[in-house]
Amino acid sequence: MPRSGAEARRRLQQATLELFQQKGFDATTAAEIAERAGVTERTFFRHFADKREALFDGEAAFREALARAVVSAPPDMSPMDALLHAFRSAEPLLEKNRPFTEPRQKIIDATPALQERVLTKTAGLIAALGDALRQRGVEEDTSTFAAQIGMATLSYATHAWLADPTLTLAASLVKAQAALRRFSS
Repeated sequence: MPRSGAEARRRLQQATLELFQQKGFDATTAAEIAERAGVTERTFFRHFADKREALFDGEAAFREALARAVVSAPPDMSPMDALLHAFRSAEPLLEKNRPFTEPRQKIIDATPALQERVLTKTAGLIAALGDALRQRGVEEDTSTFAAQIGMATLSYATHAWLADPTLTLAASLVKAQAALRRFSS
């Protein structure tokens, strides 16, 4: 049984991923996840509100890191450039998590309940990025619109990156940024 909370959390996440891959989201219970991780079901619920959240752990920290990066981007950057700067700053974390993210994305793609959760998480990211842009002096309507476009760009780049193991996330972001510039010309 894991002694540290961080180790238990990591094992719960790994067990969740494995069981969702093997049995599917709907057929997997929190009790099975806990058993696979070598902890009690009570421990599972100390770490996660439900089995979906075990796949989305770290989202709050990611959201805060992106917002901080937007706020601290060079002041002469446009709203979109500040967002892209923030996305590029998250690249090391995203690259590190790729072994978890790739199979997680396949599970999400096959599970409507998880797709719904992605939409909720994306809305939270858009709100945080919009707030960060407003802290930079961007008007309310413009900041929200830019955050929505920015998240669509990040989503596009991330999906392309996960689909092509030879592509770096940085290259995928550059490609997405170029496409965005073509669309807006």
